Amino acid sequence: MSYIDAFTVAVPNENKDLYIEHAKLAGEIFKEYGAIKVLEAWGDDVPDGELTSFPLAVKAEKNETVVFSIAFWPSKEVRDTAWQKVMEDPRMQESENPMPFDGKRLIYGGFAPILEL
Repeated sequence: MSYIDAFTVAVPNENKDLYIEHAKLAGEIFKEYGAIKVLEAWGDDVPDGELTSFPLAVKAEKNETVVFSIAFWPSKEVRDTAWQKVMEDPRMQESENPMPFDGKRLIYGGFAPILEL
């Protein structure tokens, strides 16, 4: 069974190009270690909510856009092995690939698919 990692973060609008560069390198590294596919999506229709919403979850400010990312893996085992390598890869270190957003507001989780149509 496949496995996915999902990420949501608020990115300053002026950092969109920097984010794309950061995500491209990270995505290439994920794929190098076994990810099947990496998807990055810049928020286009992400409404504010009163109790819950993507913007509330990442504490998005007026000058920021919510970004949603997914990494698809062939299995949780491949992902678990790869994740350790990804985190240790020198290209993923802050000095080599700085995050163009506030990493403290990044939401991340691993998910086991239960339905695919």
